[in-house]
Amino acid sequence: MKGLVLAGGTATRLFPLTIVTNKHLLPIYDRPMIYYPIATLAGMGIREVMVIVGGKSVGDVVELLADGEHFGLDLTYRYQRGALGIAHAIGLARDFVGDDAFCCVLGDNVLLGPELAHAAREFESGPWGAGTLLYKVPDPERFGVAELDPAGKVVAFEEKPKHPKSDLIPIGVYFLRQSAFGFIDRLQPSTRKELEITDLLNFYLPNDLYAPLYEGQWTDAGTVTSLIRAAELAEQESRAGRLFAPPARPTS
Repeated sequence: MKGLVLAGGTATRLFPLTIVTNKHLLPIYDRPMIYYPIATLAGMGIREVMVIVGGKSVGDVVELLADGEHFGLDLTYRYQRGALGIAHAIGLARDFVGDDAFCCVLGDNVLLGPELAHAAREFESGPWGAGTLLYKVPDPERFGVAELDPAGKVVAFEEKPKHPKSDLIPIGVYFLRQSAFGFIDRLQPSTRKELEITDLLNFYLPNDLYAPLYEGQWTDAGTVTSLIRAAELAEQESRAGRLFAPPARPTS
């Protein structure tokens, strides 16, 4: 399985923190934000990872992560020109992914809890075409929201609804196969003029989607409030001795 980290976007919700830097370089407790999705993929046993970059300070992201050797990874990079959506960014990895299954993690997602190697293996060896992790939140209207049938199966996703049909959201971890690129080619831009990940996941409903509940702690770090929350969670994990060890500095 290969991995993607999406580190583009304009980060307007974090203004003015992002006037002069890429949001994925902002600190979450004692390390840069982008270390967290990198660690999530490494915890799955994934070693080949493409980082989709965009926005400000792209060179600083590359300088920080380098070739990935200090993470035990082999990193490559691709540039996304503007905020064109998560599904668009995934589409840029078509040649990198080839025929392999892959996992995409959003660069502002902080997952603190059990490693996801089991989930990655279960998806890769299973019958599903796509997968995500569901998580219960108090403010689902900020996200894409899962609609479930009486049996608990996901039957639809709705992007940032005014009246959410559940409190479960697909967090920024997406398991996909090569078939995803054909579906991406069929997507139309949303009212936000982006290719939405929820529209891509809808192609796999109701019977072709892997959607277990994530049992750890999760937050995105896309707003000032959630950035503070992410730092608080990371500090708690660090004090408990459960936060992943940061990598050594890359060698020159």
